[in-house]
Amino acid sequence: MIVRTRFAPSPTGFVHIGNVRTALYAFLFAKKNNGKFILRIEDTDQERFVLGATAQIIRTLKLAGLKYDEGPDIGGQYGPYIQTQRKEFYQKAIQELLEKDKAYYCFCAKERLLELRQSQENKKEAFRYDRHCREILLGEALKRKKAGEFCVVRQKVPLCGVTSYHDQVYGEITFENKEIDDGILVKSDGIPVYNFAVVVDDHFMEISHVIRGSEFLSSTPKHVLLYESLGWKLPFFIHLPVIMKDAHKKLSKRDGDATFEELFDKGYIPEAIVNYIALLGWHPKTEQEIFSLEELIKEFSLEGLSKNPAIFDPKKIDWMNGEYIRAMSLEKFHERSLPYYKETLGELSIDFLELSKLLHERIIKFSDISSQIHFFKELSEYSQELFVKEKMKSTLLGSKDALEKIKEVLKGISLWNEKEIRLNLENVTEKMSVKNGVVYWPLRIALSGKEFTPGGATEIATILGKEETLNRIDFALKKLDEDV
Repeated sequence: MIVRTRFAPSPTGFVHIGNVRTALYAFLFAKKNNGKFILRIEDTDQERFVLGATAQIIRTLKLAGLKYDEGPDIGGQYGPYIQTQRKEFYQKAIQELLEKDKAYYCFCAKERLLELRQSQENKKEAFRYDRHCREILLGEALKRKKAGEFCVVRQKVPLCGVTSYHDQVYGEITFENKEIDDGILVKSDGIPVYNFAVVVDDHFMEISHVIRGSEFLSSTPKHVLLYESLGWKLPFFIHLPVIMKDAHKKLSKRDGDATFEELFDKGYIPEAIVNYIALLGWHPKTEQEIFSLEELIKEFSLEGLSKNPAIFDPKKIDWMNGEYIRAMSLEKFHERSLPYYKETLGELSIDFLELSKLLHERIIKFSDISSQIHFFKELSEYSQELFVKEKMKSTLLGSKDALEKIKEVLKGISLWNEKEIRLNLENVTEKMSVKNGVVYWPLRIALSGKEFTPGGATEIATILGKEETLNRIDFALKKLDEDV
C-alpha cells in the first residue's frame, strides 16, 4: 500500500495550533512510510470563506517546513486540490447514491425544519431530522426538482443495526444507526457539505490514512456508510485528542489563542514551535524532547499517540524556544536579530554584533529584544531609588560619590573598549576600598535606567560609546543632586 495522507483545512482565517499539529502528524506519518503528503483546501463553506486565507495556509506550512507533494499551488495527478473546483466528482457520486436509494431529495421548507427543531428542543432532545421526505420516489422527486421546488439531498441512513469502524488511536467505535441523522449531503445550491465532500475527495485522491481531530469521531459513521454505499474501500482512521488551554477549556482561535503565525510574529522560532506541537499528544519512546524535523520523521509512530487531551503550556514552549535560540550559532542569531535591532534602535550608530553577544544567552524569544535594548536609544524616566541596593551596599550618597569618581577615570580613557573600562573601574573600587557592586551598580543604573539589563555596566558602556556614557553619567549626577 502506498501511504497518502492529507491536510485539508478550511480557508477561514489563520491556522490554529491544532490544525498545524494535524498537518504535522500527517506529514510525519507520510514521510516515515515513504508516502505522499497532500494539501487540499476545503472551501465549500463559502459563508465563512476569508479572502487570502489559502495563501496564509500555504505560508504557514512553508514556515513550519511541512513540504507537501501535491497541492493547489503545485498541482498533482489527483487535482484539483480546491473543493469548489471539484464539483464533477460530487455530482457523479451523489447521482450514484440516489440511484442506489442511499440518498434522497428532501423538500422540507426552512420554516418546517425550524418548527421541528423548536419542538425537539422543548422536549430537551437533540435535533434530528424526522425523515419526512425519505420515502418520496426518485422519479417523483426529480419532477418536483425540475419544477423548481426547493430541495436538498440527504443521506439515507439504515433505520436499524449498527455502524462500526476501527480508529488507530481510540480503537473500535460503534454507533447505533437509529442515532445517526439523515444529514444533508448536498445543499439547495448544489454545493456539497463537509461530510459528503470529504469522503468523495479522500476516495478519489486515494488517501490511505485520514488523520484529523477527535471532534470528527462522531461524524465518521456517516462517512463509513457513504464508503460502503458507494462500494469504496475504507481508509485507516486516526483521530487526535484535543489541545486544551487548561484543564477545562479547549484551545481556540475564536477565544484569541495564539495561531502559528502569531507565535512566529511574537518571535518564536518555527522549528521550536513545530517541535513543541509534536509533543502535544505524541510521546516518543525516549525522554528526548528536542527534535529536528528529520528526527521527528524517524521517531514518529501512531503507537505514540495519546487518547488524552494535551494542554498547551506557554512556559514549556518558552523553555523550548530558548533552547533553540541558545543552540544557534552567534552568526545565525545575529542575522535573525537584526530586524528587531533596526526596528527598535533605527539608525543608531552602535555595534549590533556586540548586542547579539549580550542577548544570545539571555532572551527567550526574539520579540523580547525590543524591551531589552530600548534604553540604548533613549533612557526612560527612572527613579533615584534604583541607586539604592542593600545587597550591593549602594546608597544615594554612595552612588553619587562613585559616579563622580567613575566619570573622572572614564574621561581619561583613549582606547574605548571593555577591557580598558573594566581596568579603570577596578582602580576606582581599590581607591574607594569598596566591593565591586558599590561602583558597578550605580553605573549600570546611570547607563540604563533599569534594574535588569542584558549585560553588565562595562558591556553597556562599551556599546554606548564614550560620549554617550559620560552624558548619561552627567544626567544621573544631576538626578542625584536633586535629593542628595
